Amino acid sequence: MRTAETILNIIRERGQRGLPVENVYRLLYNPDLYLRAYAKLNSNAGAMTPGSTPETVDGMSLEKINAIIKALRYERYKWTPVRRTYIPKKNGKLRPLGMPSWTDKLLQEVIHSILEAYYEPQFSQHSHGFRPQRGCHTALKEITQKGRATKWFIEGDISACFDRIDHTILLNILLDKIHDNRFIRLIKGLLDAGYLENWKYNSTYSGVPQGAVVSPILSNLVLDKLDKYVEQELIQAFTRGQRRSVYPPYRELTLAASKARKAGKLAEAGKLNQQAQSIPSRDPNDPNFRRLWYTRYADDFLLGVIGSKSEALDIKQKIATFLRDELKLELSDEKTLVTHARDEAAKFLGYEIHILHADDKHDHRGQRCINGSVGLRVPKSVIKDRCVKYMRKGKPIHLMQRVNDDAYSIVSQYQAEYRGVVQYYRMAYNLHTLSSLKRVMELSLVKTLAKKFKTTCQKIYKRYRTTIDTKDGTYKVLLVTVERDLKKPLITYFGGVSLRWNKWVKIDDHQISKIWNGRSEVVQRLLAQECEICGVTDNIEVHHIRKLADLKQKGCSERPEWMVKMSARKRKTRFGLPSVPRENSVWTLRR
Repeated sequence: MRTAETILNIIRERGQRGLPVENVYRLLYNPDLYLRAYAKLNSNAGAMTPGSTPETVDGMSLEKINAIIKALRYERYKWTPVRRTYIPKKNGKLRPLGMPSWTDKLLQEVIHSILEAYYEPQFSQHSHGFRPQRGCHTALKEITQKGRATKWFIEGDISACFDRIDHTILLNILLDKIHDNRFIRLIKGLLDAGYLENWKYNSTYSGVPQGAVVSPILSNLVLDKLDKYVEQELIQAFTRGQRRSVYPPYRELTLAASKARKAGKLAEAGKLNQQAQSIPSRDPNDPNFRRLWYTRYADDFLLGVIGSKSEALDIKQKIATFLRDELKLELSDEKTLVTHARDEAAKFLGYEIHILHADDKHDHRGQRCINGSVGLRVPKSVIKDRCVKYMRKGKPIHLMQRVNDDAYSIVSQYQAEYRGVVQYYRMAYNLHTLSSLKRVMELSLVKTLAKKFKTTCQKIYKRYRTTIDTKDGTYKVLLVTVERDLKKPLITYFGGVSLRWNKWVKIDDHQISKIWNGRSEVVQRLLAQECEICGVTDNIEVHHIRKLADLKQKGCSERPEWMVKMSARKRKTRFGLPSVPRENSVWTLRR
């Protein structure tokens, strides 16, 4: 039997060569693909969240994998409807989220790994959403590299993209390269499974369920058509000219300065050169020079146009027509804007993007080094919205929901939230403006600790304030140390994060995990098929808990042996017989 990595490498090779694939459905019979999927999903927080059935990752076993494969082999596998819930969006609206059952989630991860291995080499280089080793920062980096001298931005947003994806178009895209009707029928069954809302069944006639494991790559398959259209038609048709022509007023001033210098009139030559430095050296409206660049993240995209506004509006209309006629999608009129790159700022991925201009900034060669460059900055609204969480009536205040936590947890949580904001906006040239957020969060932290220990803010500063050295310099921080017997102390602090802008900083949205050819520990324990309590080697399941605190039951004088052992080993998984956790489960004890 081939390993999962061998199968995926074969699929990936065919994808790189653009060759169609057959017998994809038979790949779903390989148990190693399910073990790989289980190793990837078991530690996710959503693994313990039930869908439309009570099933979760708890109770995972080899028998369950074999049952899935058997149902697939005889084409009897039925997708269960997802449980629909809603999460709030920034604009106050609600976003629908689908919760699949654990078995569906496991099979979707296997399908996702196969589709990703095949299609990833074929996707556009301008697409950055839901792809390995790509993310928000790679999209922003592409903009800074290709967006120089842009005149107009086209901010694009597809209205309700994931809910409106046409099933027929999606299946036809799959059929173009995957010549396997059984696999296509399986995907069609997933799309048509429907959803439960308030325990009432609803059919799905379009869209992919947001929250499903396989939905991101299915949406990318459809939107890749947009990427190819922009690359192969719009950019190719719009691009012309090798270089802008020299700007006539600039040429006249430099020639006059040269003549004055030769005549010995150095003061006059200097003034003429200074006037020349205040205008462009190349014609900004050269009709023979046009450029267009494009970047997409999920259903949001940004185009940069070096040309006129009428041309930018024409490009926007062509994209809207293509989406409507070819993909049956609509641009959002509210969010799809054409903005002047120098006088206004486009909003993309939480940043404000504009073109810099400063005549008095020169490099070591005496040349203007800023004009035309792309500038990324932190929006003022972001700082204001972030500060609101820690303020009341315009002043920083303690957070009562954290008062009952220990000091180490409180400081760690504040630091994680602050560091997350700084790291995301690390590419912004006005990163230093986040110092106001740091001040508000620090005061809120100190007041929270003061509330917890029933003391004053001044005494909290005296107890925890110290100085540390980091690779970025020396910083004053609030540091908490927790001593432990025979172990290294736990240390955390708030602050100590550099707010110095560095446009060359390397940011990884998805850090590359170490390559490990062996199996993960949880899979090895599953394959061992041995109960960790009594040593029985038959009918073994993996039993999961959401958090270790669930093992400490209040009011229970005696705990089952499996609880004691899990608590002692500080593990959220245990391998044993089905009867033990079913009769003595955390849920049963709570009930």
